[in-house]
Amino acid sequence: MGVGKSTVGQLLAERLGAGYRDTDDDIVAAQGRTIAEIFVEEGEAAFRAIEKQAVREALAGHDGVLALGGGAVLDHDTRELLAGQRVVYLSMDVEEAVKRTGLNAARPLLAINPRKQWRELMEARRNLYEEVATAVVATDGRTPEEVTQAALDALELKEA
Repeated sequence: MGVGKSTVGQLLAERLGAGYRDTDDDIVAAQGRTIAEIFVEEGEAAFRAIEKQAVREALAGHDGVLALGGGAVLDHDTRELLAGQRVVYLSMDVEEAVKRTGLNAARPLLAINPRKQWRELMEARRNLYEEVATAVVATDGRTPEEVTQAALDALELKEA
């Protein structure tokens, strides 16, 4: 959360001359409500089912840069779909997360004791991110342009 998936994804797409898509945006458009509203109204399990379908459809129908929500890798089938794809895990530490997002209540999984919850989420997810990642790029203290360049270098991709 707040690592820069959307910003870096858009920059990567521009520099590669490719399309850009964000599964969180797909979900909001299809559902007609925010992700936070889905969490509140239906719960996390319902959201994850919606997210799983959104990722499946995006991977099948988009060949450019795709940004996935931070919890998408929790699903085993999604991780299998990501196998063999070029996947960049954008990493950051909790202090950087505080600077970027303030760990505010607009993020449903961080509503109570955000620092502790962020650490617990990362402890639970980090190995899954690393499992699917082709490359890991640290974002701490870097501009979006620097992160984008690091991702291009890590994937050994050339700009269009």
